[in-house]
Amino acid sequence: MKRLARLVLVLALLALAATVWLRPVSAPPVPPLPPLSGMVDRIVVEKAARRLTLWQDGRAVRSYPVALGFAPVGDKLQQGDGRTPEGVFRIDRRNDRSRFHLSLGLDYPQPEDRVRARKAGYDPGGDIMLHGQPNAMPAGMRAKGDWTAGCIALTNAQIEEIWAVTRIGTPVEVRP
Repeated sequence: MKRLARLVLVLALLALAATVWLRPVSAPPVPPLPPLSGMVDRIVVEKAARRLTLWQDGRAVRSYPVALGFAPVGDKLQQGDGRTPEGVFRIDRRNDRSRFHLSLGLDYPQPEDRVRARKAGYDPGGDIMLHGQPNAMPAGMRAKGDWTAGCIALTNAQIEEIWAVTRIGTPVEVRP
């Protein structure tokens, strides 16, 4: 019985020591990035990596994680397929009153998308945007997973930063 009591005491002391000496070391806080100045030259979206990168003067200046359409693999073919289109587009509109926190529209569908869809007898879809979270979502929250109908979604803070440095005509390359 004394052995068992000693064993319990030793284990309790080891557990106490572990909580005092073996606490996880927290990483130092990451300093905030300096604000971007000037306009971006292009935007690159890598669907497989779920990443959007802003480019200025031939160098990457910011990268953000993104959410895509609910069926993200493959190029968008038609309305409702849940895919995010692939290719090179341009920002063709800005909407500060959309259903989502700010939106920058892509000029999808392209003429070749319209021709393909017309020949196949379906609607190619449209209204593909870079945008923030749904306006109905509480501040600071982010929808999980790939949840859009084909758009590229970011946090509200991220789309605000992108909005400030992106003009109409900026090229957007969406890679598989």
